[in-house]
Amino acid sequence: MKIDTEERKSRFTLALLFSGMVLLFLIANAILTGLLIFYMVYHGQLQLGDAELKAGSLVLNLLLWSIVIGAVLAALASRFPLKPINKILNAINRLAAGDYTARLSFKGPISKAPPVREITNSFNLMATELQHTEELRSDFVNIFSHEFKTPIVSIAGFAKLLKRGNLPEERQKEYLDAIEEGSMRLAQMATNVLNLTKVENQSILTDVRRFNLSEQLRTSMLLLESKWTKKHIELLLPSEEYYMSGNEELMKQVWINLFDNAIKFSPDYGTVEAQIHLDGGCFHVLVSNFGEPIPEESMGKIFNKFYQADESHAAEGNGVGLAVVKKIVDLHGGTVSALCRDGKTTFTVTFPA
Repeated sequence: MKIDTEERKSRFTLALLFSGMVLLFLIANAILTGLLIFYMVYHGQLQLGDAELKAGSLVLNLLLWSIVIGAVLAALASRFPLKPINKILNAINRLAAGDYTARLSFKGPISKAPPVREITNSFNLMATELQHTEELRSDFVNIFSHEFKTPIVSIAGFAKLLKRGNLPEERQKEYLDAIEEGSMRLAQMATNVLNLTKVENQSILTDVRRFNLSEQLRTSMLLLESKWTKKHIELLLPSEEYYMSGNEELMKQVWINLFDNAIKFSPDYGTVEAQIHLDGGCFHVLVSNFGEPIPEESMGKIFNKFYQADESHAAEGNGVGLAVVKKIVDLHGGTVSALCRDGKTTFTVTFPA
């Protein structure tokens, strides 16, 4: 990780602070030992002229008293000057034990020191992110359990009804359609989680080849035909052909997730549009739909794992699709962003051409 100039200065200041503390202890030890020896000589407890107190004996006395005074200073140091370090260690131990509410705060002049401010800010930011991730993980487990259980119960229920027999053909077809829909829903959830796990563990882009981006958009939308025909959604797709280099299978997941998201939040008889622009040596792919806008406070979180802007969970989903999109786009050296304006939500994906 690259360290900027300000961070280097802060690290250097921190090193000076600890070095100065050690130097201060050494000076204090020397001064106190010297004062003690002077006191003993002044009051006649040490006679420098005596034969038994030669240089070696004096050095031995100095050494012994230096050790005693150093031990006392070290004991005091652990209670007072090194108290901030103990505070940091306690906070780290709390965090390691799973208490993500642990935060660092210092009072007095020490809180204004740049190294202390950096340590405090970095630790609190880390604790906040860990707490947020834990909350999202807990929500995901609850949501995923519910989303997973609903289609399973539905499939089991319709299967039991079919097993009884003596049902009209029309009713049998209806139940079979419900079982198929539930199965596809389970498959989609499992696929999204597996895809996220796969791309999270991938740091190098492989299987890079040149492919028709426009055709891939059309094919991806075709795979979701049952969803957009059910809502009678009008599609506006690019007619001009564009080609890009990348991992074709991974990129297909990007468009399927973005189209699925657009269809899901579009009203009946709505419109989903995809556009491709080539500008400044980059491809800009825009996927737009009209419908319920993303809340402003959620805009910075929608690409996080397990996050769902729809807190009521009325819409299907488990907060994984957009996280997969973000990771795949990052692997391709691109960016993805979302914008809501005048009832229109647009996701923009940018790649180097």
